[in-house]
Amino acid sequence: MPSTDVDQEQKTQLPSVEKTPAKSLSGARAILISTLIVLTQLVQMIPLGTGIGAAVTISEDVGVDPTRGSWIAASYPLTQGAFVLIGGRIGSVYGHKNTLLAAGIWWITFSLISGFMTNFIALCVLRGLTGIGGAFMVPNAIALLTINFPPGKLRNITVAFFGAMAPIGAAGGGIFAGFFVQLTQWKWLFFFLAILGAFVFTAFALVVPGEPEPFDKDGKIDYVGAYLGVGGLILFNFAWKYDPLCHIIVCLKADSSAKQSQAPAVGWKEPYEYSLLIVSILHILAFIFWEWKVAKEPIMPLTIWAAPSFGLVILVCFLTIMAVGIVLWYVTLYNQVLRHYTIFASAATYVPLAVMGAVAAFLSSWAVSRLPAQYILACGSLASCGACILVATSPARQIYWAQLFPAMILTAFGPDLIFTASQIIASNSVRRDQQGIAGSLMGTTISYGLSTGLGFAGTVERYTNDGGTDIHKGYSNALWLGVGMSGLAALIALTSVRVPKDEREGWDEDDTSAPVSG
Repeated sequence: MPSTDVDQEQKTQLPSVEKTPAKSLSGARAILISTLIVLTQLVQMIPLGTGIGAAVTISEDVGVDPTRGSWIAASYPLTQGAFVLIGGRIGSVYGHKNTLLAAGIWWITFSLISGFMTNFIALCVLRGLTGIGGAFMVPNAIALLTINFPPGKLRNITVAFFGAMAPIGAAGGGIFAGFFVQLTQWKWLFFFLAILGAFVFTAFALVVPGEPEPFDKDGKIDYVGAYLGVGGLILFNFAWKYDPLCHIIVCLKADSSAKQSQAPAVGWKEPYEYSLLIVSILHILAFIFWEWKVAKEPIMPLTIWAAPSFGLVILVCFLTIMAVGIVLWYVTLYNQVLRHYTIFASAATYVPLAVMGAVAAFLSSWAVSRLPAQYILACGSLASCGACILVATSPARQIYWAQLFPAMILTAFGPDLIFTASQIIASNSVRRDQQGIAGSLMGTTISYGLSTGLGFAGTVERYTNDGGTDIHKGYSNALWLGVGMSGLAALIALTSVRVPKDEREGWDEDDTSAPVSG
């Protein structure tokens, strides 16, 4: 089909295939570049693992009931998942590499400041601010990856390892938490993260090529859409975190750590909970309307949803990742609260995540060009479902090898298979100049799913633990929620998703049109 004048104009505004760095990369340099891009994802995923592993101990140290520790774990992925929505668009306007480096400086700064905090609320706020830096890293790292490497084996492998950083980061974060929180003062954990980030982002700045120029250097940022989207996501997640406002108010008014641990438990019987939920839904609906009908340069063009089964792929991914977040958090509670493991011993239980995460990365990159996406997605969802079942049925006192060990193995496969398949579908469904948008969408789905799952699970736990007298029952019921989420995801994948395997090698000839799978 002949190109229109508009198509020709668009082509002149985009870097051509020959001008992109990927074409001239040697094998060794390509591996180095892909490694550093993957390492940025590892660095910003480690705080998720450290939050999960150290939340109970840190909350006790600052005088807060350990049941509130989920705020330390969830505050980072909460902002990480919400702000990632706009990260790709900002990268398109200011340059993906420039945006990622600015996000790295932000991340390092607030990681460093976190180490000086001694107040629970202040620490959660700083963790949330650090998560904003992580949010801007994710879509721009994915964009640089998919811009520098055309569709094919190398992209599939790199995307797979990028996804593997979720379980590996969770496992590594737990180990770092054990080392720094158990053996030293926990502030050194945050100082270490800042130093690690400084090394990785300096190497990234020196080695990884950016675009010749921003894809949309004259574009505008849709600030109204950004407010509606980010605000809606934060409010929705916040509403589902049990008794959030009351706890914060009491902690702010408390004049001693003892009082902080006595925050009264409220819940959905309180009017503000419903008000927050309603306001969040109104924000999200307004965001969709604004992006669809009003915004001239939307941060999330709704045309991306036109690809076959794309919306269902995102739904499957979101449901499964919520289940993964539930497993990761409640395995820690089983270990540290019910079985009284030290932080080091608890971190050791996550080693299978790191080992099998690498295995799952190879497996998912191999499968994506050989199997239709629905089967890869279903396998990831079923792996997460099996992990939830194993932990949910685990007795309060039981040897680790009986059920938690196989659960950790299954947990490693869930996010890898889901992320690799869904990210490649997203990246291959848009133009090269829209890779940041695809990265934003998948980053929102992954990061926001981890935090939102904790909110839903915390609500179930609180209302089913017999007023706090049967903690194990509450934990188990929260995990059964994860079983339902991941089981539903597998059912949707098998019955409704229809995306054939992608066997392409290299860019499509017409890179201004969206190469839609199927």
